[in-house]
Amino acid sequence: MKILGAAIGNCVHVAGIQSFLSAAEAQGHATSFMGPAVPVKALLEGVRREEPDIVAVSYRLGPESAEALMAELRAALDADPALRRPRYFFGGTPPVARVARDTGMFQAVFDGSEPPDAVVVALRGGAAAVPTGVPSSDLVTRVEASFPVPLIRHHYGQPSMRDTLLGARRIAESRALDILSIAPDQNAQESFYRPHEMDPRLDGAGGAPIRTPDDLRAIREETRRGNFPLLRCYSGTRDLTRWADMLKETIDVAWGAVPLMWYSELDGRSKRPLKDAIAENQLAIRRYAELGVPVEVNESHQWALRDCGDTVELATAYIAAHNARALGVKTYVCQFMFDTPRGISPSMDIAKMSAKLDLVESLSNGGFKVLRMVRTGLASLSTSPQVAKGQMAASVYAAMALRPHIVHVVGFSEADHVATADEVVESCTIARGAVQRALLGMPDPLADPAVAARKAQLTKEARFLVDAVKRAATRRTDDPLTDPETLHWAVKDGLLDAPGLTGGGVAKGRMATAIVGGACVAVDRATGKPLTEAERLCSLGVAEKDLDMAEM
Repeated sequence: MKILGAAIGNCVHVAGIQSFLSAAEAQGHATSFMGPAVPVKALLEGVRREEPDIVAVSYRLGPESAEALMAELRAALDADPALRRPRYFFGGTPPVARVARDTGMFQAVFDGSEPPDAVVVALRGGAAAVPTGVPSSDLVTRVEASFPVPLIRHHYGQPSMRDTLLGARRIAESRALDILSIAPDQNAQESFYRPHEMDPRLDGAGGAPIRTPDDLRAIREETRRGNFPLLRCYSGTRDLTRWADMLKETIDVAWGAVPLMWYSELDGRSKRPLKDAIAENQLAIRRYAELGVPVEVNESHQWALRDCGDTVELATAYIAAHNARALGVKTYVCQFMFDTPRGISPSMDIAKMSAKLDLVESLSNGGFKVLRMVRTGLASLSTSPQVAKGQMAASVYAAMALRPHIVHVVGFSEADHVATADEVVESCTIARGAVQRALLGMPDPLADPAVAARKAQLTKEARFLVDAVKRAATRRTDDPLTDPETLHWAVKDGLLDAPGLTGGGVAKGRMATAIVGGACVAVDRATGKPLTEAERLCSLGVAEKDLDMAEM
C-alpha cells in the first residue's frame, strides 16, 4: 500500500507519525511524509496528487484547537467524494485522540496506549488495537502470531467473587494483557473438592473464593470481550487431576501449571507426603498432556525462592522438563524467574537463565516444544510503588535477553497487597513499555566474558548434580529422574536442598548459600568458602566413586 503522512495544523511534533510510518515500511508498505505543521488544505492537495491508500495524520496539541482542525477536514471530505477514497488514520495524545474518534472520520486512532501489534492490525484492515474477530484460544497459535512480541500475562483474584468478576471484565476490556491467570484462594487450592475441610477464616486469602465450576465459567464469560485473553488458573495443591479436567472444561485452560515435588509436606501447602505428591503431580502432568493442554512444571523457581543456589535451581529445571517430556507433554512452558534470590546481579541472573534455557532446550525434539516465559521475582520488589515500578520495568527489560514468548508480569503493588484490576492494567502497561524498548535492540550479555564463564560453569555443575541424582536410585529403574522414590531420596539425602528448607522435617536442610560476585552459590557453613558440587556432595557422604560425570 501507499501511505501519506503529515503532522497537521500548527503541530511540529513528528516522532509519533514517523514511528508509524517506519512500522508501516517494516510491513512492506511505501510511505511518504509531508512534514510538520502541514495545513489541512495542503494535506488534501497532497492526497489528490499522491492518491494514497492510507492518509496518516497526527496532532499533539490541545483538544480545543484539534476540534477546529477536525471540522475543517470533515468539511473538505464531505465536499469532495474523491478525498474519501483513502482510509484515514490519526495519532495524538489521549485527549486529542478522543476528539478524533468522535468525528467518525478515522478508521484507526492511536493514543499511545495500544499494544505493540496495533499498527499491524490496523494496516491489515482492523481498527487500531481492536482485533478482527475472536482471537484463537490456542496458546501456541497466539504465540506464533505475536512473536517476537511476547504475550503479556498477569495473575488476578480478589477476596470476593463479585470484585473478581468486575475486575476480570475491566482487565479484558483494557486489552492490557493477553493471558489472565486466575488466582483462587488457599481454601479453593487445597480443599475445593473437600469443602467441609475449608477454614472460613481463610476465605479470600490469597485469591478469589472459587467454590464451584460455575465460578470459573463466570470469570470466562466476563473476559469474552476486549482482546479475549487466554485464561489459566492455579492447579490446586491436591486433587490435581480433577482440577485439570475442571479447568479444561470451564475456562479452556491455556496451559496447566503443576509442580513436581511441591504442594506437599516439603512446603506445607498441602499435607501430602513427598513421594505421594510426586506421583500425584506426575499423574496431573500426564492428564494435561492427554487433554492436549500445554504444561508448565513450576518447579525450579520454588527451589530458588528458598535460596537453593543456582546449581540446584538449574538441575531441578532440567529434571522437571525431563519429566514433562517423559509424561507425554508436547508443548512445555518453561518459567524463568529473575531477581531470585534477592541480591543476584542482572548479569549473573542472565548467565543462570541462559544456562537453564540451554539445559531445558537440550530436551527439545520434534515432539517436545519449549516456550520461554520470564517473570520478576516478587521478593525483589519494594513496598514503595514508585520504586517497585522501576524495579519491575528493569527486570522485564533484562529478561528480554531470553527472547521470551511470554512475559509473566508481577504487579508493582504485590509486595504490599494483592493487585487490583487497575494495578494489573498499569503493571502490564509498564511491562509493555519495557518490552518495546528491548525490541529496538539489546546488547548481547553473553559477549561479557564473566557472563559466558558463569554460564559454562553452571551448565557443567548442573549436569554433574543431575547425574548424581540418577546415581542415587535405590532400586532398579529405567529412568531414575521420573522415579518418585529416587527423587524423594534425593531430597532426603540432601542432593536437592535449600537453606529455606531447614527445620521442615523432609529435606536435609544442611545447605548454606550466599551471594558471591552477584551469583547465588553453595558455601561451607563454617568458613563461607564457595563449594563446587563435588565438594558439597562429598560433605553429605556421597562416595567419590559415585560422582563421576556422565552424559545426560
